[in-house]
Amino acid sequence: MSLQPESSTPSRKRSKWDEESPHDVQSHNAMKRRVKARSATSDTSRLSSQTPSIPPDTPRQSRLQPSFSLFVPPRTHHPSITPSRSVYCYERLNQIEEGSYGVVFRARDKQTGDIVALKKLKLEEEKHGFPITALREVNALMSCRHENVVRIREVVVGETLTQVFVVMDFIEHDLKTLLTLMPSPFLQSEIKTLMMQLLSAVAHCHTNWILHRDLKTSNLLMNNRGTIKVADFGLARRYGDPVGVGGLTQLVVTLWYRAPEILLGATTYSAAIDMWSVGCIFAELLLKEPLFQAKGEIELLSMIFKLLGPPTNGSWPDFSSLPLAKTITLPPPIPPQFRQRFHYLSTAGLDLLMSLLTYDPEQRITAAEALQHPYFTESPLPKHPDMFGSFPSAAAGEKRKKPFDSPSAPARAADYKLLSEVDIM
Repeated sequence: MSLQPESSTPSRKRSKWDEESPHDVQSHNAMKRRVKARSATSDTSRLSSQTPSIPPDTPRQSRLQPSFSLFVPPRTHHPSITPSRSVYCYERLNQIEEGSYGVVFRARDKQTGDIVALKKLKLEEEKHGFPITALREVNALMSCRHENVVRIREVVVGETLTQVFVVMDFIEHDLKTLLTLMPSPFLQSEIKTLMMQLLSAVAHCHTNWILHRDLKTSNLLMNNRGTIKVADFGLARRYGDPVGVGGLTQLVVTLWYRAPEILLGATTYSAAIDMWSVGCIFAELLLKEPLFQAKGEIELLSMIFKLLGPPTNGSWPDFSSLPLAKTITLPPPIPPQFRQRFHYLSTAGLDLLMSLLTYDPEQRITAAEALQHPYFTESPLPKHPDMFGSFPSAAAGEKRKKPFDSPSAPARAADYKLLSEVDIM
């Protein structure tokens, strides 16, 4: 606790950005000298009252023994707090994308030569200080150290208070762009490998009480060695924390990957919302296109009802208690249409997909349970990541090379003359 002179009126907190007059500097220095002298006097009197008197015949070596407890580590054992590096330690190469919470650039570390991704946080329009979403993102990335979660390296700053950058590993692709540019979809063995990596990362996040709340193919990065990494924790939060009076926000998860309980106005939800998004990603890998391409929430609900059938008291006991349940007119009961939509998926794969896309969040499969599903042990087995093919990186500015046009077959013609030895000579 710092000592401050008593005053009848509270003084405004000064910062290094305020301009000080010479009179203010002199009075401030005099005040510091008085406080320092007062603290030194109080410390001396306190030590003299607590330290027992040493007899005059005590040996000199005994007098030099430290008076602090041996169970308290000295201050040299604590790590020193170092300032953030400057963003100018990196060379900007190109812009990758711009999202709701930041702009991502590709850059090169000038000291090591490493290629990294710089995410510039959008702070220009912030009126209430540093945004809570950025704090949650940095905290979540530091808490979820995993091989399938993008690694945060450091946080660097620019010349102004609105220039804050999060430095992360650069990954060549995102799954959404890759699915769009691939000439053919992933094989079943490759889908199993990607799903196991995704489930492993989500299980690790949930074990650390982190909800991602925006899982989608554009937030899944993939390198040229077949490894995917979950990125963009801008909407993530620790779901074990106390929830406010209004409950958890419903403005989470991109529409096509949003769970039905959020669509129906649930103010409390669990890790099951991430598992619904995982099910949508699984279906997108199989179809090579998003499963629910709706333009609004009502259309999305109707598409979900058409695939899963309308919810009942057996499939979703808490459906009627949701805030918006009474405003929805349910269609006539129909059986689920999974088999008609996914013709070539095995029975085990279909069971996993239906376990992920389950109405009741309490019955929805968890990430740890999904990793033990028989789908991943049946033939074909998951392919090793090193066996994946490589693709040009759109984030790195690479373009797919166009194949050379091969010449057409020769056409027979009456006046066509072959080369003779005379022509060659």
